[in-house]
Amino acid sequence: MLHRVRVLPLLLITTAAFVGACKKKEPAVTPTPEPTPAGGAGCDQRCQDSIANARRVADSIAAANAASAELARAIEAARASLTAVIYFDYDASDIRADSRGTLEAKVPVLTANPSVRLRVTGHTDSRGSDEYNLALGQRRAAAAKQYLTDRGVDPSRIEIVSLGEERPADPAENESAWARNRRAEFEIIAGGTNIQPPR
Repeated sequence: MLHRVRVLPLLLITTAAFVGACKKKEPAVTPTPEPTPAGGAGCDQRCQDSIANARRVADSIAAANAASAELARAIEAARASLTAVIYFDYDASDIRADSRGTLEAKVPVLTANPSVRLRVTGHTDSRGSDEYNLALGQRRAAAAKQYLTDRGVDPSRIEIVSLGEERPADPAENESAWARNRRAEFEIIAGGTNIQPPR
């Protein structure tokens, strides 16, 4: 009987230990470190130098991107000025006052890009004979070329052609359409891949 009494407490202690061992342990909580303020307390000189260098690199990249975007806009503006159309009065090949500015804008771009060559195509409205309109279109293209060469552009860089009434910008038969069709168009035929804006 004495023997049984001693075994029972031992059995209870063993069971309690076993149950305790089977209990799921809670995971240990790792404290989250406090962030160190950039360049502030807790950041040594090497850390501050690294932050300053990163800021310089970021500023340099931003400036380069801005300069690249500005150059792309300037190139596109130069290309647009070279290909801008001019218009003429009815049955006339004189350069109108409102077309002079368009032609003047071409001069510095052509000067800055000596490898660029242009084709000027003269057009007319549908009134008049085919022969007359081809000759009028030729006079319009020649007038545009003359305006540019008078301002120092080498004549060999500009070729002219007339299409007369063959390719209207607007096929309608009214005054508004005719005004849009009396024009000279400019096409870049050489040197257009590396256009530089004038300085």
